[in-house]
Amino acid sequence: MTSAESPALPSAPTSAETRKVTVAGAIGFFVENYDNSVYGFLAGIIAIAFFPAGAEAAALLFTFGIFAASFVFRPVGGVLLGIMSDRVGRRPAMVLALTMMAGATTVIGLLPGYSSWGVASVLLLLLMRIVQGVSVGGEVSAAMSFVGEHAPPKRRAFLMSFPQAGSTLANLAGNASAFLLTWALPPAAMESWGWRIPFLVAAPMGLIGFYIRRRLEDTPAFMALQEEGMIARNPLRDVFSKDNRRQLGLAFVLPMLNSAGFFVLFVFMPTYLTSQLGYSRPDGLIVSAVALACATVAIPFFARVSDRIGRRPVMLTSCVAIMVLSVPCYLLLGAGGMTLAVVAGGVLGLAFAGNYSVIHPMMLELFPSHMRTTAYSLGYNVTTALLGGAAPLILSALYISSGNLLLPAFFVALSALGTAIAAYLNKETAGRSLTNFV
Repeated sequence: MTSAESPALPSAPTSAETRKVTVAGAIGFFVENYDNSVYGFLAGIIAIAFFPAGAEAAALLFTFGIFAASFVFRPVGGVLLGIMSDRVGRRPAMVLALTMMAGATTVIGLLPGYSSWGVASVLLLLLMRIVQGVSVGGEVSAAMSFVGEHAPPKRRAFLMSFPQAGSTLANLAGNASAFLLTWALPPAAMESWGWRIPFLVAAPMGLIGFYIRRRLEDTPAFMALQEEGMIARNPLRDVFSKDNRRQLGLAFVLPMLNSAGFFVLFVFMPTYLTSQLGYSRPDGLIVSAVALACATVAIPFFARVSDRIGRRPVMLTSCVAIMVLSVPCYLLLGAGGMTLAVVAGGVLGLAFAGNYSVIHPMMLELFPSHMRTTAYSLGYNVTTALLGGAAPLILSALYISSGNLLLPAFFVALSALGTAIAAYLNKETAGRSLTNFV
């Protein structure tokens, strides 16, 4: 198939169906993002559990290296599950991705540490993180396409914002569990077995999400492709077609702020505050929790605004806010007081929420139905691997060599500049039909 035009939707989903789909997407995003948040928040303790004592800085770098390695496999999962989503359906791809993530996260919670299995424990941890990387790579585009293709055009970003809020809630839940455990348990207990608890919680959450997703029908847009015999034989080939090059280029650049900002401002924040600024672990988690809470509350609001005035104004405003506020907020973090740190975290969370509320509608609306999840996955996951998963490793290594405490601010501000350029060059897509455009 070479045509970018898809048939009309057979019928609009009912309100009840749309609600179920939105809940299913949110639960899946919650589970998929929960592990990354827990791993990031507990990186210092995981380094102790899985690496030999006496080289704490090197152990932390290796821990973040394993974190980054999983992101290398996100594009692989994105392409494989994206092709599955475009050829077999959004729902089967979502179910498989969720099963892989919940299973791998549970195994991590059961792994013996370095003192028991030595290097084998490190290799198994790496293997499970790779499985998670493949899973998340396929989940993002499949789940967002699932929700977006069910949503009415004038409410698309708003409904897609709930899975996005589910991802920040997952980070907030990971943050809260890490905070409560580090507060309630002595260091020895936390390093021995306490860190396992947040990972094991993924098992029942995954079962709930699996049950809900299995009971849903696929999207009207995908079923229309099936009925008309317009399923792409090779969606990946269509992604690289001459007619699609501009959209694909935008798909690689648009997620820059989303990728770098999310992992630097939220996941890496507690480690940055404790290892580089001298905050206690609970205080570092509190600052990150405030940033996450502010972003979570603001995401649906900004998404609703984008449904009314457009994606580009919201995205550009968020990018400018991040570029202007990043350095001042990181200076406040370095001032040493919890009050100023909490204010800085909250301001960064609000500034980032505008980007986070519209990035997925913008990505979704770039591509036609027959190759949507494959193209979406490829652009989003390659950028996330380069600027997201590798960010903690890059920033930790640069700090060791330079001692510059403002590196995260510069990193996020530059990524915002890239996203702003792509958003400016992109056409406005709010309200666009997902089935009838070239």
